[in-house]
Amino acid sequence: MQKSLFVSLALASALLVSRSASAQFADAVVSYTSGTGFQPGFNSPASALGEPSRVTVDLFGGPVDPFNSAYLNSQLVSLGSGGSLTVRFNSPIVNDPGHAFGVDFNIYGNAGFVITNEFDLNTFTWVGTPRAGGALYGADSTATRVSVSADGITFYALNPLLAPTVDNLFPTDGMGNFAAPVNPSLNASSFAGQDLAGIRSLYNGSGGGAGFDISWAQDGLGQSVSLGSISYVRVEVFTGNAEIDGFALVPEPASTSLLLTGLTVMAFARRRK
Repeated sequence: MQKSLFVSLALASALLVSRSASAQFADAVVSYTSGTGFQPGFNSPASALGEPSRVTVDLFGGPVDPFNSAYLNSQLVSLGSGGSLTVRFNSPIVNDPGHAFGVDFNIYGNAGFVITNEFDLNTFTWVGTPRAGGALYGADSTATRVSVSADGITFYALNPLLAPTVDNLFPTDGMGNFAAPVNPSLNASSFAGQDLAGIRSLYNGSGGGAGFDISWAQDGLGQSVSLGSISYVRVEVFTGNAEIDGFALVPEPASTSLLLTGLTVMAFARRRK
């Protein structure tokens, strides 16, 4: 009886963990316009659905980290000038001031930190431990807009004075937690001279990405709009181009607690065998 109970709890917890993990990311493409100057071949919007890239499976690929961004068209969708992408989340993104730094969701691109070390063409490796110089590669968009909607009909732009540029800071780290935001007070110069361990220390466990707060929503007159939650996110590029790898919501503390509980139950059940 007791064994059956633990098995049932373990199975239920596994299902909970699986559903909660999948619910963190964008589920469907609502609309996509490539725009002018998008990267040829990178025009499949489905590439932005699901979990952002952790590994690039390619001859020259490997783990995705702040020095080595995703680059395959199966991982990224490109938006040129005038381009836009609208995605839907099956699980609403909650506007919660209790989220870390007030961030409610992250958008992931393929920018990376430029390495300042000399590159040895004979060994095809960096000389010494790679370190960031504070500059970014792949950050080609200079003007973007992120808008949000609860119903997929009425969209509200996030205050451009507060919202970061898409596909810029912070480069993706596939070893990190995509549901955790990076401290937005950090800037590119904060990472100058840092190796991968130093960057991860500043990320504090985050998987990177640009963080957005639903409280920044404004109407057409620039007046603040109060939204309890949203299910749709739209990215527009006005100049340059941007590549998008994925979207992730910041889960509610209760959801995080349930995940931890589920994992604990499964671990305990295994020990009972």
